[in-house]
Amino acid sequence: MRFIQCAAIAAYATLTAIVLVTAPEPAHAQGVQLDPKTLAFKLPADLKWRDPADKAGTNQAVLFGDPSKPGLYIVLNKFKPGNFSRPHFHPNDRHITVVKGTWWIATGNHWDKDKMVAMPMGSHITHYGNQVHWDGAKDEEAWVLIVGEGPGTSTPVEIAK
Repeated sequence: MRFIQCAAIAAYATLTAIVLVTAPEPAHAQGVQLDPKTLAFKLPADLKWRDPADKAGTNQAVLFGDPSKPGLYIVLNKFKPGNFSRPHFHPNDRHITVVKGTWWIATGNHWDKDKMVAMPMGSHITHYGNQVHWDGAKDEEAWVLIVGEGPGTSTPVEIAK
């Protein structure tokens, strides 16, 4: 049952992120009033980015929950071109959908950008808990939607020589 709940939330979150990236115009500008007891939404301009100036190599907006606490969370991560994480792992599985650009992924602690695999927009990736991986954006900005079970900590791993 828990898997079905997570899968349903992941599907909803994916559609939400695609709307956030591609929304044509705000609902209020369309003259439509939506019942706030029925649904909640955030427009792209309403997202609270960790780095409001957007100067960091990666930026994150929390869409649901709190990744630092136990429980379900959904975040939108933005990778600038040429920005890569170092090898690391997380304690729990994370479900990732690429919602903009191409995201590059790799496994293990051998940090070699020539041995990464491209994940184009629409791709779904599962990072299994306690398994070493690293990722990033090569030539274009990449946005990924991450659904996970908190706390969503990241443990760095020494890069193999």
